[in-house]
Amino acid sequence: MFSKFWQVIKDDTKRTFEVCGQCSSENSFTNKIYGMQKAGMNVSGITPPVTNKTSSKDLIKITGYTKEDGLQQRLANQFRQLTTPPMDDEWE
Repeated sequence: MFSKFWQVIKDDTKRTFEVCGQCSSENSFTNKIYGMQKAGMNVSGITPPVTNKTSSKDLIKITGYTKEDGLQQRLANQFRQLTTPPMDDEWE
């Protein structure tokens, strides 16, 4: 049984990915991905186990995808824009 997993977020539209870090429980990570998908974003996530072959995040490769630094933050900002209602400029 594996005790740690990598958190990898993928932008399926631009075919890019970013390794976000390690975790022992991927529940929070997958919930964020599901929320983005429910908002209409074309993203997915995977949680491969940390093994000797994938001991460093630089060793993780995904066929057909290129690495993009800052992808998680970009997608979080996009998700925030989709889910936050617009502010009214009129104060009375």
